Amino acid sequence: MTEQVGGTVDTARARGLAHPADAPVGHYRWVYLWHWPIRAMHWVAAISIVLLIFTGFAIGRPYYLPAGQVTGEFFIGWMRLIHFIAAGALVATVIVRVYWLFAGNRYERFAALLPVRPSDWVNMFKQIKYYLMIRPERAPRYLGHNPLQQLSYTLIYLVAIVMIVTGFAMYGQANPGGLIRGATLWVPQLLGGMQNVRLVHHVLTWAFLIFIPIHVYLSIRADVIERGGTMSSIITGGRFVRSDEEFIDG
Repeated sequence: MTEQVGGTVDTARARGLAHPADAPVGHYRWVYLWHWPIRAMHWVAAISIVLLIFTGFAIGRPYYLPAGQVTGEFFIGWMRLIHFIAAGALVATVIVRVYWLFAGNRYERFAALLPVRPSDWVNMFKQIKYYLMIRPERAPRYLGHNPLQQLSYTLIYLVAIVMIVTGFAMYGQANPGGLIRGATLWVPQLLGGMQNVRLVHHVLTWAFLIFIPIHVYLSIRADVIERGGTMSSIITGGRFVRSDEEFIDG
C-alpha cells in the first residue's frame, strides 16, 4: 500500500504493472488488489467468452450465412477454428485462476471467492438491498469482492468448467478413437446421451449472456455512484480509498 496526502502519492512501493494515477486531494491510500496474471486472465477470458458465444451460435444454427449460400462449409470452418482457439484460451485462463487461488494475495485466494461465514450471507443480502436501491446507505464496504460478487463469480466459474467439459465431449466426437473422446466418454453417459450434452452446452451459454450485461452494469455503477475505482482496478491492479474509510476485508 502507498499513502497519499494532499494530492501527492508515493509510488515507490507500487508493484507489478500497477501505476496509480492522480487521486483527489485529501488523505488517500493506494490498495493493490489484483496481480497482473489475474488482470490478464480477466480480459483474455472476457474476449474468449464473447467469441465463443458468437461462434457457438453460428455453428449451432448459422443465421449469419450470406443469403443464397447453400452449404457454407468455409464459413462454418472459420467459425469452428475461432471457436476452438477461443476455447483453448478460456481453458488457459481457468488454469491460471486455479493456480492463483493458492498463489495470490488475500483478495485473490480461494477464501475470497466463497461466502462461507454467516456474516458473509448477512452482508450479501445487504448488498442486494443496496443494488435494489433499498437502504443504500447500509451497504457493506469491501476492498475486494463483496459476498454477492463472490457467489456470482464462483457460479460463473463452475458454469465455465461445465462448458469446457461438455465442449471437449462434443469435440471428441470427430475422432472416435482419440484421446479426448476416450477421456470424455463419461460425459454423455452422465447426461443421458450426446444430445443432452449439446443441450446443456447451449443452455449454459445463456448463463453468460445474462451474466455479462449485469456484470458490466454493476461495475460501471460502482464507479459512477461509489467512486470506488472498480473498473480501473482491473486495469491498474488497485485503487485509491480514503484513509479514514473502514472496509470489512481491509
